[in-house]
Amino acid sequence: MQIEILFEDPRWQSAHLDAIATRAGRAVMDHLGYDADDMSCDLLACDDRRIMELNGQFRAKPTPTNVLSWPSDERGAAVDGDDPEPLDLPMDGELGDIAISYDTCTREAQAAGITFSDHVTHLVIHAILHLLGYDHIRDQDATLMEGIETAILGKLGIKDPYYTDSPT
Repeated sequence: MQIEILFEDPRWQSAHLDAIATRAGRAVMDHLGYDADDMSCDLLACDDRRIMELNGQFRAKPTPTNVLSWPSDERGAAVDGDDPEPLDLPMDGELGDIAISYDTCTREAQAAGITFSDHVTHLVIHAILHLLGYDHIRDQDATLMEGIETAILGKLGIKDPYYTDSPT
């Protein structure tokens, strides 16, 4: 998968976001049966200040968040729990845009006791799935999306981020 990264925050280069995103993108495409070479997206590697601006502008939530995504097309399923419609191929392959915040990712990884790389891999997979039409607003959609994320992460040797072995 071709991922064009704009590094607004140079800490992302030191964190090897390019390698993380490429691995995550290829894993999503392989899992879903798409040719990774036919797909692309743009990724803004930013900080909390910038993602807070974007979150306020596009979601009316002027607070920092970990990752945002903007699909190039509406691809969501009409029925809760159904897979989105398969992509019409051949197509231009441009799935959309993603923004990710270094600061929030760092805080969340530390709070969860997981590696930064594993957390960012999960968030990039999550965002790419959004670009492909998956969502988590409706309950069955959330179950489907989380199951796909968990399966892809498992193939990469990353533990299930939704499982906790501590009582709630």
